[in-house]
Amino acid sequence: MNKIELEGTAHLLDELDKKLMVLLRDGRTLIGYLRSVDQFANLVLHKTIERIHVGKEYGDIPRGIFIVRGENVVLLGEIDIDREDKLPLTEISVDDVLDAQRKEQELHIEKQRLISKALKERGLQMNADLVQDDLY
Repeated sequence: MNKIELEGTAHLLDELDKKLMVLLRDGRTLIGYLRSVDQFANLVLHKTIERIHVGKEYGDIPRGIFIVRGENVVLLGEIDIDREDKLPLTEISVDDVLDAQRKEQELHIEKQRLISKALKERGLQMNADLVQDDLY
């Protein structure tokens, strides 16, 4: 029997009640169960966690029910439950991962400052529109 092909955001109806990973425009990663979706690809996630990665370590912040506006979704994929526990990453506490993230951001800012200084010494200026900064 032929299966009806859904178009557009209707494809997401096949993902209802599945555990999904959602990457947002601002760089955040959410993991939760898809409970609802509409024609604009707005999502309702249940039992949501925000996962923060720093190097080979990660920490999870519980967020509960999370509503995501469709235009903020960059990537969405189903979590393979069988492989979820076999991650090549180490889980650390939320406080530790937030400290590591802050240090990583400070190093990034310092690196950008040094690049800007080196360019300025050579009579060049970095165009802020062309620099891809983290938004969080």
